[in-house]
Parts: sequence; structure tokens; C-alpha cells
Amino acid sequence: MIGFNKSILNGRVCLQQCVVSKKVAVPVVLMVSGLLLAGCDAVWPSTSAPDPVAPQTSQQTSGSEQISTASSQPQPVAVTTTSVTASPSVQSSATAQLSAAEAGIGQTFVGKKVDAMGQDLNKLLDNIGSLKARASNLRGIAQDSADRYHALLASITARLQQGTTPGNPVLVSQWNSAQSELEQIANNAPQMTVLSNDAADEAAFGQYLLNAVQATYGLSGAVESDHVRLRGLEDEVHQAVVLVDRMLNDLSQDINRQNTYVNNERQNLTTLSLAVKNGELYGTSLATRAFTQTENLARAAARSSQPQPTDRPLVIIRFDRPNVPYQQALYNAVSQALSRKPTATFDLVAVSPDVGTAAQIALNGAASKRNAEDVLRTLTDMGVPASRVQLLAATDSNAQTNEVHLFVR
Repeated sequence: MIGFNKSILNGRVCLQQCVVSKKVAVPVVLMVSGLLLAGCDAVWPSTSAPDPVAPQTSQQTSGSEQISTASSQPQPVAVTTTSVTASPSVQSSATAQLSAAEAGIGQTFVGKKVDAMGQDLNKLLDNIGSLKARASNLRGIAQDSADRYHALLASITARLQQGTTPGNPVLVSQWNSAQSELEQIANNAPQMTVLSNDAADEAAFGQYLLNAVQATYGLSGAVESDHVRLRGLEDEVHQAVVLVDRMLNDLSQDINRQNTYVNNERQNLTTLSLAVKNGELYGTSLATRAFTQTENLARAAARSSQPQPTDRPLVIIRFDRPNVPYQQALYNAVSQALSRKPTATFDLVAVSPDVGTAAQIALNGAASKRNAEDVLRTLTDMGVPASRVQLLAATDSNAQTNEVHLFVR
């Protein structure tokens, strides 16, 4: 009976617990159902809701929207950090590429030297342009003076040809004006000499700049673009040197020609003054005519023959270093030759080595010819007429360096 009563008692307790759990579970179930229905209303739009394309209100009514919004934001992951962080080898290669890019044109030591030499080249070109302007101005002045001189000379000659009185004051005034114009031409020659000296300084600077450019090829620490710029700079310096050498040759010929012209016209004016004094036309000076014939004979003799291999040169100038001091020895040798034979003519031969490639032979020949032109300018400055000097070129396999041989006939 006791055991039966305990079981009955336990059954009542379980029944009470079940009743209590049912009473508690029903409100819980109802509350959860309400929450789910509210979430369904938020997720599924109703038929009375506005157009989903239209802008929505800022009201957010459910936690599910907050969850979906939070899930749409990107979350940091470990892969992102790993992809950003590069290995040390990649960083070193990137640094090397950046350094190579920064060490571009004008950044290396050689590039800076190229920039500096480019500025020197610009200064050289500016100076050459200034020299050209000065030479053109002097030539213009000499030409205008020569035009006025010959106009006065023609007027005097025409009056004398027609016949006039001795010592005509009009002719005397014109003769004085002609002499002033001739002296203007004579005064132009020293200015050309100064201009020639300035051009010689620029030629020396151009040769120095060319040597500096060629020596820069051997410097270390250069990139390919530096050597490309060096080659272009070398070509431009070569052109500048050629321009200066050509200007020196033209100025030397102008100086020699003007000196000869002034000397001849002074003698002609002396003869013309006698004609004005006597009122009779005589013609050109006899001294001028004799000088002209002598120069023509000397020019013909200079071009009639060439030196033979067995001939012994009067002077040998070896250009084995820059700025060879040959002027004094050349002057002594030429002066002695002219004292023994006043009508002597000269052959100036530019000798270059016949070794190496065709390009090296051509370069040596061009350099030897420039040296011979420099010697020719020196001879004309010393007073030797250019008509008495014949410029030639030859190659010699026994020559070790560029040479200039002077033969006398």
C-alpha cells in the first residue's frame, strides 16, 4: 500500500509539472510565433507596400535587416594581409628598379658631365655666331669702302682719259677721297687679324672640348643613354670645330688678299697722283704689273709638279701631341729658303698613317689635313703668299702619327 501510494503521489507530481509546463510553454510558443511573423513581414513585402524601386525610408524595424547589413560589409581576412606583404627579394628587386629609374639621364656622374659639356658647346656656338657676325660686318665695311674707292678711281680715270688741266683741283679732291677709302680698307686688316686670333682661341677650346668628350667614354658609372648623348654631343662638337677651322681659313685668305690688294692699290695711287699732276693718263703702276707677273709665274711653278718620294722635305712637323710648338722652327727654315731663292715655292703635304681600318685611315687623313691647314695659315701669317704654297695629302705606312712635310722648289 505504501509503494502504491508513492507511485500515485509521483504521478500527481508529474501531472502537475506537465500542467505547469504546458501553461508556461503556450505563452512562449505564442511569443516566438509573433516574432517570426514580424520577421516574415519585414522580409516578404506585402501587396500594400510601396514600389521596391522607390527610395526606402530610414526606418529599420527588424534585427534581420541589421544582420544582413552587417554581413554585406567586407570583413578583414588573413589572405589580404598576406597578399600586401611582399617577400624581401621582391622588395629588393623593386628598390633596384626604382634606383635604376632614378639614375636616368642627367643623374649619373657621366650624365652630369654631358650636361656641363653641352653648356660649354652652347657657349662655343654662341661665340662662333658672334665671330661670324663680326667677320660679316668687317667684310661689309671693306666692300663698301672698295666700291667707293673704285667709283672715285673711275671718275678720275675718265676725266684724265678725256683730257684735263694739270693739277685739276677737282681731281685732287677726288684723289684724296680715294686715298681715305683705301686707308679704311687697310685699317680693316688689323681688325681681321684680331678676329682671327679670337677664332684661333675658339678653335683651341673646341679641340679641347672634343678631347674631353672622347675621354668621357672611358669613365665608369654611365648608363646607355649617357653614351647615346655623348655620341650626339661628339658630332655637334665636330661640326663646331669644322666651322671654326673654316672661318680661320677664310680669315687668313681675306687678310692675305686685303694686304696684297692694299699694297698694289697704293702703288697705283702713286702713279695716278703723277697723272693728275701732269693731266695725263699713264695706267697702272709698273711695280704692280711686275708683281702680278711674278705671282703668276710662282703659282704656275707651284702647280706644275709634285714632290717625289726621293725628295727630302725642308721641315717635318710631327703632331704626336696637342699644341705642337713648330712656329719658330718653321719661320727660320722658310726665311732661309727665301733668302737663298726669293722666287721659291712650297709644297705642303699632309701625311697620315696607312694602318688600321678604313674608318681609322679616313679619320687620320682628316686630322692630318686639318694640321696642314693650320700650318698653311701660319705661313700666310708670316707673309708667304698663299699662291706660292700648294696643299697636298698622302698616306705612309711607315708613319707612326700624323705629320706635315714642307718641300721647297
